[in-house]
Amino acid sequence: MAAKSSPGLEGVVVGETKITHVGGEEGTLHFRGYDASELSEQISYEEVVHLLQKGELPTVSELQELKAAWYPLRPLPPELEQLVGKIPKGSLPMEALRSGISLMGAGLKAFPPRDLDMLPFIARAPTWLAMWYRASRGLPSVPPDTTLGHVSSYLYMLEGRLPDPDLARALEEYFVLLSDHGMNASTFAARVVLSTQSDPASAMSAAVGALKGPLHGGAPSLVLDMLDAVGVPGNAERWIAEAVARKERLMGFGHRVYRTEDPRAKRLKQIAQRYARAERFTLAEAVEKAGLEALRKARPNQPLYTNVEFYAGVVLEAVGIPRELFSATFGIARTAGWAAQLLEQAGNNRIIRPDASYTGPEPRPVPIRSVAPPAAAVPRSA
Repeated sequence: MAAKSSPGLEGVVVGETKITHVGGEEGTLHFRGYDASELSEQISYEEVVHLLQKGELPTVSELQELKAAWYPLRPLPPELEQLVGKIPKGSLPMEALRSGISLMGAGLKAFPPRDLDMLPFIARAPTWLAMWYRASRGLPSVPPDTTLGHVSSYLYMLEGRLPDPDLARALEEYFVLLSDHGMNASTFAARVVLSTQSDPASAMSAAVGALKGPLHGGAPSLVLDMLDAVGVPGNAERWIAEAVARKERLMGFGHRVYRTEDPRAKRLKQIAQRYARAERFTLAEAVEKAGLEALRKARPNQPLYTNVEFYAGVVLEAVGIPRELFSATFGIARTAGWAAQLLEQAGNNRIIRPDASYTGPEPRPVPIRSVAPPAAAVPRSA
């Protein structure tokens, strides 16, 4: 008997991991046993990179060693920097990021990757993205500051000035929360590629390609488009009701895994309340409330809550990230998780090769056709 298929692999366990536990029923998220929301309040992105890869939070000396190895890697090699301006005009930020990630793997041993092989991707992805973004707008590039923290350096390269420490910390909390999320689509794509004993640049490029899709990482900017369309809190109930009646998708609501509130959304809402403009946060709350009420009436048997993207958009806007860079910023935050997941895959590798349930025609004979004799060759003229 053929095995029962599961479109989208829903409910299918494809492996084991010690990195991240996503509690879909409970609404929890833990990195190596630590609550991700608590980590976001207390630790740096650099520390979460160490935690995801090594299994423990770094000691003071280990953190200093990591920074000493990491920060000098931020500048792009000259041959790579020259290619930033070669990305075709009109490319989307995720397309530019995908190109940059693929180019960063030049010269790396294909398999298995080591910890230090992963660090250049994490260190240089923000540099590449910021340089490309400024170049695409005719602005001079801003070299990375190798004395700043990872997230502060990214903001500095984007804006050309030292970032506000509070806003940089808000973005760092976002980076920590988004650093990993179990066997999501982009992580699975990356692990599939590496399982063939390919190189980490190919695997991470596949991950960026998966993240580019709006069903995975492309909705935060669309949430802001929705808020803009609603305009003021008083319009929220009517606007949402009309959108639901038209069967339009409400951006930032629902999640494939969580059957209760997404813990990242809960934490990001707290961050948004601190840093977003008061009128923007009030509007977001009104739209959230109207959306949840409308969806529960329309789909009473389906648990629907705001997901990570709803308040992520509000936070990124408050920090000053350009709306078109929301998904790519998500991507550079997720490089930490991709790196850790690829190292784990390489440590106990087996090629990921699932089966598919065949639903085509039964075996049948090839029809016999008459074959015309070959045409006579025509002699060439002298």
